[in-house]
Amino acid sequence: MIDVLLLIGGLALLLGGGDFLVRGASGLARSMGVSPLVIGLTVVAFGTSAPELTVNMMGAWRGNLDLAFGNIVGSNLANIGLILGIASCIRPLVVQSEVVVREIPMSMLAILVTGVLVLDPELRGEPAVVDRSDGLVLLLFFAVFIYYTVIGVIRGRAAKKLAASVEDVPLPVGPDRPLLDVVMVVLGLVALVGGAELTIRGAVSIARTAGVSESLIGLTLVAIGTSLPELVASAVAAWKGESDLAVGNVIGSNIFNVLLVLGTTASFRPVEISAGGRIDVIAVVVATLAVFLLCHTHDRKIVRAEGILLLIGYFAYCGWRITWEG
Repeated sequence: MIDVLLLIGGLALLLGGGDFLVRGASGLARSMGVSPLVIGLTVVAFGTSAPELTVNMMGAWRGNLDLAFGNIVGSNLANIGLILGIASCIRPLVVQSEVVVREIPMSMLAILVTGVLVLDPELRGEPAVVDRSDGLVLLLFFAVFIYYTVIGVIRGRAAKKLAASVEDVPLPVGPDRPLLDVVMVVLGLVALVGGAELTIRGAVSIARTAGVSESLIGLTLVAIGTSLPELVASAVAAWKGESDLAVGNVIGSNIFNVLLVLGTTASFRPVEISAGGRIDVIAVVVATLAVFLLCHTHDRKIVRAEGILLLIGYFAYCGWRITWEG
């Protein structure tokens, strides 16, 4: 019972810390004259991935690398199967934005690069490890992605349309209060670190008590918990009919998880991938390919029936993984 409370309390701190960090950082950016467009593409996008990044850095520092990797692939699977599935059940998602169309191929590239890094050593009879050099490669791709997205949107024809959408993201309004923003950033970081510590302690204890791997707990409980910001954002966007934001949030978060979170984690400490983790990578590749195909069929619509299939696929895979380890 205590382990469950630790996990719930840790996830609550992670979500609250991420929200504080986004609001404080956004306020500071606004006070420095940064446009809402750039804030939305960088600060807000980073904020939704802050829980995963903090959990993984803390996990790497504590040596819980199975939990860290499970959290990454689990978050990506939850984003596609659970979040995109729920969002498309609320309202069919029409994908029209040029930005989303550009991000989807980048998401495919990111997961394919990760798949090569994870599976290639095994094909050569070597341990499947994402080492520091691999982490730096992922971070390099991430830097290219940020440049490609921000500069491309600012210069592109979709800049005005996307700016109007990004301005709908809840950012601090009213007079500039840099000191308050700094306090919110600090409190957010403290909450993220504390939440990550509690989450990892609770998750590891639950795994040991249940007799399952940390990777499986990361893939399911921790991943769903750290993906709650994306779930709320995409569900609200779908409800309002803002399909591009709902899909873009999921795709952008997956890119951040693979390139930034895994890249940073591996740069800090090499991540050895278990047999289950290698299967999970293949599952993410298949799920990402499915979204790529769905976004290019039915006049670029993800309809409710397809959303239901995504949900069934997600829960079926999680159920199979639990049974496979059992």
